[in-house]
Parts: sequence; C-alpha cells; structure tokens
Amino acid sequence: MAQHDFEPHDLAFASKLNWLRAGVLGANDGIVSVAALLVGVAAATTDSVAILIAGIASVAAGATSMALGEYVSVSSQRDSERALINKERRELEEMPDEEFEELVLIYQAKGLTPKTARAVATELTEHDVLRAHLEAELHISEDQLTNPWHAAMSSAISFLVGAALPLATVLLSPVEWRIPATVVASLVALAITGGVGAYIGGSPIPRSIARVTLGGAVALAITYGIGTAFGVAA
Repeated sequence: MAQHDFEPHDLAFASKLNWLRAGVLGANDGIVSVAALLVGVAAATTDSVAILIAGIASVAAGATSMALGEYVSVSSQRDSERALINKERRELEEMPDEEFEELVLIYQAKGLTPKTARAVATELTEHDVLRAHLEAELHISEDQLTNPWHAAMSSAISFLVGAALPLATVLLSPVEWRIPATVVASLVALAITGGVGAYIGGSPIPRSIARVTLGGAVALAITYGIGTAFGVAA
C-alpha cells in the first residue's frame, strides 16, 4: 500500500505537525506585533534612534512573553498528562479486570467484533498494558510528553524570526519609504506564513491568507493612526 503524504499515522507525527503550526503562529505574531508598533512609532517620529529602541524593546518583550506564556501553558499540560498517567497506572494495579474490559469496549466501539476486540486487547495488554490504555483511552504516550522548554524556545525563536523582517525593513529603508515598505513587507510575509500554516493544517489556503493579511492590515492601520495623531500633536 502506498504511503499517504502528510497523513498523521502516529502520535509522534501529529505532535511534529503541532510544533510546526505553533512555529508558524509564533512567526505570525512576531510580524504583526512588531510591525504594528514600528509603523505607529514611525508615523509619530522620524528619529531613527527612537524607532530602533522601540523595535528592540518590542522584540525583546514579545519573545520573552511568548516563551514564558508557552512554558507555563505546556508545563500545565505536562502536569495534567503526568497526573492522568499516574491515575491510569493506579487503576491498572487496583482493578486490572475492569480496565481490561474497558479496553475491549473501546475497540468494539471502533467497529471491531467482540471476539476481535478481545483478542486485540489481550495482545496489547501482554505487550505493554499501560501504553495500551494510555493510547486507547487518553490518546497520549508516556514517551512523548510535551516539553515546556522546547515549547518556550520554539515560540521565542519563531517570534524573533518573524519580528526580524519588519525591524530590518523599517531601519534599512529611506525615511520617506519606511512606513509603506514595512507595511508591504509585513503583509507579504503574513500572506506567506498564512499560506504555509493552512497547507500544514490542510485548510483552505486562500481563505487563510485573506484572513491573516486582513487582520495584519487592520493592526497596522490602527497603530499608524495612533502614531499619526501623536505625531501631529507633538
């Protein structure tokens, strides 16, 4: 049988797809948040030093926030997964017969005949009883728990990659082209990341591109308006 491309046949592959999607979202966040701030500051002042300070502060704060937020979130998820594993291990020790029958019923619910379901449950139980129950009941693997440090680093790095584009564009462009160049570069980058994210997730690409670029354009327009107002007032 031919292998189907991009089809998540196991938990590890699905986990990798989730990390990839998280990386794309982190880059998206870096593009939008830093570009919006820089456009707002550039609309208020042409001082390159002020723009540079604002940009560096935005990148540092955003990357740190993403890393801390992801670390806390994934740590909570990991704690929950460990608690579920310990609970399942305890149930297997205290009521093995009831747990076995539960496993049989799970496979019957998937469409197997009672005889086949019992045979499958028996073989899996003999091979690795805890793994059999974790995967069938909870859809988790003891060997593949989420890692909060990996999540934090992934989020911070993807944010930095996304933020680098608008920061470089606004600093390297001539004063009169800073804002339009940053807007164009950011929207193009958002369209690319939106398309990549949709492709990875298997969702409609045009709709995803339109959604993410429209959202980015709104954010840029809002901060530009605020920067212009403060610039005029100054």
